[in-house]
Amino acid sequence: MKRCLLVLLLAGWAYATPAPSTLIANVPGRTTVSLNGAWRAIVDPFDNGKSAGFFRNEKPRSKGDRVEYSFDASPVLNVPGDWNTQREQLMFYEGPVWYRREFSFHKPANTRVFVYFGGANYQTSVYLNGEKLGEHEGGFTAFNFEATSVLRDGENFLIVEVSNVRRADAVPALKFDWWGYGGITRDVMLVEVPTVFVQDYSVQLARGSQNEIAGWVQLNGAQSPQKIALEIPEAGVHETLATDGTGRASFHFTAKLELWSPAHPKLYDVILSSGADTIHDQIGFRTIEVQGATILLNGKPIFLRGISMHEEAPFREGRAFSREDAQTLLGWVKDLGCNFVRFAHYPHNENELRLADRMGLLVWSEIPVYWDIDWSNPATLASAEAQLRDMIARDHNRAAVILWSLSNETPVRPDRLTFLTKLAQDARELDSTRLITSAMNHVDDTAPAVRTLSDPLGEVLDVLSLNEYLGWYWGRPEDADKMQWKSMWNKPLIVSEFGGGAQYGRHGDADEIWTEEYQENLFQHQLGMVERMPNLAGLTPWVLMDFRAPARMLPGVQDYHNRKGLISNRGQRKLAFYTLQKFYKKLADAGK
Repeated sequence: MKRCLLVLLLAGWAYATPAPSTLIANVPGRTTVSLNGAWRAIVDPFDNGKSAGFFRNEKPRSKGDRVEYSFDASPVLNVPGDWNTQREQLMFYEGPVWYRREFSFHKPANTRVFVYFGGANYQTSVYLNGEKLGEHEGGFTAFNFEATSVLRDGENFLIVEVSNVRRADAVPALKFDWWGYGGITRDVMLVEVPTVFVQDYSVQLARGSQNEIAGWVQLNGAQSPQKIALEIPEAGVHETLATDGTGRASFHFTAKLELWSPAHPKLYDVILSSGADTIHDQIGFRTIEVQGATILLNGKPIFLRGISMHEEAPFREGRAFSREDAQTLLGWVKDLGCNFVRFAHYPHNENELRLADRMGLLVWSEIPVYWDIDWSNPATLASAEAQLRDMIARDHNRAAVILWSLSNETPVRPDRLTFLTKLAQDARELDSTRLITSAMNHVDDTAPAVRTLSDPLGEVLDVLSLNEYLGWYWGRPEDADKMQWKSMWNKPLIVSEFGGGAQYGRHGDADEIWTEEYQENLFQHQLGMVERMPNLAGLTPWVLMDFRAPARMLPGVQDYHNRKGLISNRGQRKLAFYTLQKFYKKLADAGK
């Protein structure tokens, strides 16, 4: 009956799936020109820039010429970087900011050029030499626009308008529990490719197989069928593919491979060549599947010893973006004894994903469908679908990613179920090799000391995930000792959030709120309860490091920070860090 209901719901959902991603895959493996650095920036609180023509980058041509803006006279903002932490007066700013980058460029012959953004929050308009290249919505997905015909041989200027204004119809919507850092928060570069180039590809193990590689390659610019060479030299793979009329080639062949795992994060050099284009990628091969209530990695049960984390920069604060940021954050994850990390609550930067591949950390990747959004609005669904599509497009060759997550703590209502069921359908069509989850928090609590995970979304998911805050938002830590948990489905369960706030260096009794001792005590009781949960397949407590959050205002304690981190925003480890570390060591020693 439940499956029939979902089919009926989807049948009435008359919204089209967004167009295929235009994202260029594997930009780190291409020929690029960095546009990072100091950009001139105009803060535009009344949104006058479009009508004033900021995108034209005008300058007075005579003494009597009136131009009421000047990039040359404006201060700079560093790119990548958020504006909030670069200027104190912009910490709480929501609105448009206009950026300008001047650069010299000489285009090689027989080359196409794209302007690529790793991310900008939230609504972005891009202009090159006064001409509009395009717009993008979403703060955490990469995007690119072709610039070949607009680039000049010599001096050029790129103008980018970015607005972080919250909207009721956006994803996320008006309320979310992290800082809405504005700006061009990730790398910007020119990407040079041949006239016909490999735009995207999927080179992965076929679902359920450990020796069959299956996937596809998509060319851009091909006017007729083309040959593509696919090589994995270390595995002795040398395949020749032929594209169809759309520039796409599918493949399926056997290969003898060392499988990627946290204990052995083996990556192969995969080479794709077609005409003048040759690209390399480092790809690991592994299987991930569910059998009953067990998650299987490479056909063997695995317990996910994890932690949740935000894309928050250690020490300096602000949006994390660099390789150094990733190394610090994921280094702490490894120090905890984790084999798994939840990148909450949006797609994180590519440096983190590629480092997880190399370090052997399994990854949960998520789109920011968070709390309540405009479930019945087709434009909101289209935005969520586009962000899901582009998250998968960038990272579908990363062995580390085992879970695509659709949402976090969303209300139980029919239009929400329809919305998320459509996203699950999209995710499976885009990538059939990974598992689907969502962080849920709706439980049936009618029986005393018993909580039952009963969210109907569980029917749609491969892996159930539960956020619960016993001992913090309800009850006391000691109540966990008697609490029993049940689930309506025989599926693997990840306890995706639990925890409590503590200010680093604040000490007191174990029942004194905001102290490290309270947080430590909460973790001790929670871990005892979690071990008893049926179908438990992993956990990602909340959260690795303190992070900025506008709703956390308690002076002298929070100061606009969520203090549930096991590590302070200055890198100091709290007592609960060692509690979780000890627990994970016990599990690892027991073979979990």
